[in-house]
Amino acid sequence: MRLPAWLPLLWLLSLWLLLSPRAKGLRGREPGRLRAFVVPHSHMDVGWVYTVQESMQAYAANVYTSVTEELSRGKQRKFIAVEQEFFRLWWSRVATDIQKQQVHQLVKEGRLEFIIGGQVMHDEAVTHIDDQILQLTEGHGFLYETFGVRPQFSWHVDPFGASAATPTLFSLAGFNAHLISRIDYDLKEDMQKAKKLQFVWRGSPSLAESQEIFTHVMDQYSYCTPSYLPFSNRSGFYWNGIAVFPNPPEDGIYPNMSVPVTDASLRLYAQTMVANIKERAAWFRTQDVLWPWGCDKQFFNSSVQFANMDPLLAYINNHSEEFGVTVEYATLGDYFRALHDRDVTWSTRNQQDFLPYSSEPFQSWTGFYTSRSSLKGIARRASSLLYAGESMFTQYVRKKPQGGLSTAESLEQLRQLRWAVAEVQHHDGITGTESPKVNDMYLHNLIEGMFAVKKLMVSIISDIFRAEKKEEPAKPGSEEGPCAVVYNPLAWTITTFVTVTVGSPHVTVFDELGRPVPAQIQNSTDSQFTYDLYILATIKGLSYRRYYIKAADKFEEAHQKSASIARVFHFGRKSKKSSSQVSCKQLFPVINDCYSILMDQATNLMHSITERESNQTIQVTQQFLEYKVNADLEHGPISDNYLFTPDGSAVQASDVVGLEIVAGKLVTEIRQYFYRNFTEKDYAYAVYSRIYNTPQGYDGKLLCHRIEQVYRVGPLELNREAILRTSTDLNNRQVLYTDNNGYQIQKRTYKTYVNNTVARNYYPMVQTAFIEDNRSNLVLLSERSHGVSSQGNGQIEVKERKIFFLLFSCLLREIEEEMTTHVTLFFFLQVMLHRRLWNNFEWDLNYNLTLNDTSVVQPIFWLLVGPKPVTTALYQMSRMALEHRPVVILEELPIHSQMPLGYLQKDAPALPPNLHLQILSIPGWQYSLNHTEHLQNLQKGHRKESGPDLSRVLLRICHLYEVGEDPDLSQPVTVDLKSLLQNMGTVALVEERSLTGTWDVKDLNRWKWKTAKFEGQGLRNHRFLPFLSVPLRSFETLGSYFASS
Repeated sequence: MRLPAWLPLLWLLSLWLLLSPRAKGLRGREPGRLRAFVVPHSHMDVGWVYTVQESMQAYAANVYTSVTEELSRGKQRKFIAVEQEFFRLWWSRVATDIQKQQVHQLVKEGRLEFIIGGQVMHDEAVTHIDDQILQLTEGHGFLYETFGVRPQFSWHVDPFGASAATPTLFSLAGFNAHLISRIDYDLKEDMQKAKKLQFVWRGSPSLAESQEIFTHVMDQYSYCTPSYLPFSNRSGFYWNGIAVFPNPPEDGIYPNMSVPVTDASLRLYAQTMVANIKERAAWFRTQDVLWPWGCDKQFFNSSVQFANMDPLLAYINNHSEEFGVTVEYATLGDYFRALHDRDVTWSTRNQQDFLPYSSEPFQSWTGFYTSRSSLKGIARRASSLLYAGESMFTQYVRKKPQGGLSTAESLEQLRQLRWAVAEVQHHDGITGTESPKVNDMYLHNLIEGMFAVKKLMVSIISDIFRAEKKEEPAKPGSEEGPCAVVYNPLAWTITTFVTVTVGSPHVTVFDELGRPVPAQIQNSTDSQFTYDLYILATIKGLSYRRYYIKAADKFEEAHQKSASIARVFHFGRKSKKSSSQVSCKQLFPVINDCYSILMDQATNLMHSITERESNQTIQVTQQFLEYKVNADLEHGPISDNYLFTPDGSAVQASDVVGLEIVAGKLVTEIRQYFYRNFTEKDYAYAVYSRIYNTPQGYDGKLLCHRIEQVYRVGPLELNREAILRTSTDLNNRQVLYTDNNGYQIQKRTYKTYVNNTVARNYYPMVQTAFIEDNRSNLVLLSERSHGVSSQGNGQIEVKERKIFFLLFSCLLREIEEEMTTHVTLFFFLQVMLHRRLWNNFEWDLNYNLTLNDTSVVQPIFWLLVGPKPVTTALYQMSRMALEHRPVVILEELPIHSQMPLGYLQKDAPALPPNLHLQILSIPGWQYSLNHTEHLQNLQKGHRKESGPDLSRVLLRICHLYEVGEDPDLSQPVTVDLKSLLQNMGTVALVEERSLTGTWDVKDLNRWKWKTAKFEGQGLRNHRFLPFLSVPLRSFETLGSYFASS
């Protein structure tokens, strides 16, 4: 690469200044002077506009190559590395042995510091806590195994808002300080004026001060160096210019390279930098000033960067008396250590988050909560499949250490999906804010990883069956037939329905012992040529069952041993406009043991839901609406991948609703089809709502208490944002509750703003949202993230004469009841389901970020309704059951009349209902558990070459309830590892580890920050029981257990 002609002069100037006597004050500071910590960094998006491969080729590989070289040349230089995906790719594919040795030395000296240490800088609004931990664990495991370091500081400079779950996550991972940037523009302005950008954050209401963390909010300049130069029309401090795609320029000249530091510009640069340091200092309480040096895609030519900054820093330090400032290269750790050494009493912040985020009055970043809904759904399904594959593989290895599968190859199959799931958590990944080609990259990697893990699970099942076949000779007349192997990845026994697509309505289902299994068959909503077979399955924790499916003969049909066939009742299309002319309401119920759903025959819409045990009724009506958004900048603000800027109120998306009721013994399905008008042939939206009946002898508590809903949305018209509005008579006073990352609940009170009130009252829903009044709750559970809001209310006055049509045993019976005139106040719960946008904003067009998403999405919701004690007791297990639905593997397997029960079915683990097995995994780490020994091995260059360590099992358990949330379920719980792990050998050693597994908690001494006296609640129960690193031995009985409160 050719360098600019002025570069050799800079080297001479830099050398003279750094060797001069007055430059020795570089690290010193005098009382009263500001001390600026210049932190070199490059913000490297793992996706966004360009794919990972394109970024590696254009600039990312050059960042680490040139930084390594330049830090080795100058002992005063430093750099922070953030996203591990790019570093790991460089390390494994690009770095030479010499460069690797240099990196080891730089890390040892503390001049190259790994910050966060995860694979990516994950989003905080729409990611699930399990996936955040996964991506952090992947990066931390690599860093510890390779360098023996454990990141201690965060650098969350670009996620669009800040969740209260994140400080807890980083605290449990062993971090000492946390840094964020993007919070509401008006809030940041107020905090700057009041010097309250730094505080101690107690993010968890249960963990409180035990897991607090010091938090720094970046000022208005955020993570990029201020680029304005009063003496130049070029950006300042970006001497290497802007990265060029697809390849670096051969001559080394990049666009917009800053004016070089020369004798003529040196003092001008110094004055500009000092002025900015002083401006920033006025917003903070100490004389220590964080001065980030870098921005997106910087330091791909570190030589020119440092060659210009070296003399500038030296000049300022040589004139520190004049400027009142000293400057130094620093890592983020240097800055936080300086703050920690100060005798300052910091304010505290409770569990309130910084969501949603607005950057300007009409720029509310709430659209991305729903952008690219298909990607959001696939990412979560991939995570769920990985969760199942991890526990199945762990059990297989521990039970069959000499099994027929290659454990190294199997571990690589898991690692492929770990990498893909971790990658998509990037803050321009699962958010849906990336370009189409990057979206395709994420999808490709996820689907390939899912295929690999599904293949692994099939191989495990097949190997187990081969062993069973050898142990038990085939019975006379035995045959192979289609079999649904259903694996339950949760550590509870579940009773649920699994769905299999079949080609005939005449089938029978039986289990491993040849016993008939309750099943129902009905016509499919996906194809007119197939049928949906619902199989009622009860499966113990971390176990599987086998369900054989074969064509039913006449004897089985006559004796009702075949799957029952549901009947379909058609109600035609009804217009909502014409319903206003009807003098009475004709209502009919759809009933199971827990709920009675009343449908309005005049409109084909839902009318109300009654929780039968309490006999409490909530009026519930669901309709689709659309926001029309502006596409022309000349006519006002726009919506895009990030922003939601509605152009007025949402309008009805359909006028006509078609209705079918599919009624059966086990499943009743309400199918609603929403048409824009009577002349439309194809429906615009559809909802399929199911309730279940469980036969006697089955524990159907969770199954009975949910209304499953599948929505079909799209393709939308251009510049439309589709929402589902659920209108209820719950007087929630426009207070909504949503989850932070599936971890804790936030209270959301409706607020009125001068501008953009609708958009600024949308919040992220990762798994859970609910509204309540003093009598009932309505809970929504979701398998992907959405934007959700509790918007305005309205009144409706109705004179009702109800006529009930009771649907029972496929007969219609009419009941009439007179009702008096009453007034109902409706409160709205709105969920954004899908977005399709285009605009003429040049920046969006240049990077293809207009979100012209023509896909059809099918999100799933579970509704829970009833008194608060009922829904509180059920929603935590229900959301886990939705997140981790059983994995169904269809295979041709031997049919034996005396086939033993499924894998681990006899002595399967069973956690109590308030605990969740968050992970059971063999990570395959190759380092010593003893930290000192591991560092010594690294120092000697010794690395274990015998392959991954399969004896070390990582176990993480999460308490599902906050303190005080439920009188019984919030209580601490004792966990008996002997019972939990009895199938996997002897527990030889138990170590309580940090959340990502790299710290033994006995060695973890996080910094204490001085705060005003805080009267805590004395809370002791932990939401997460940190990692237990459990090396297991085969062929021995368990002899120890671990108990934790």
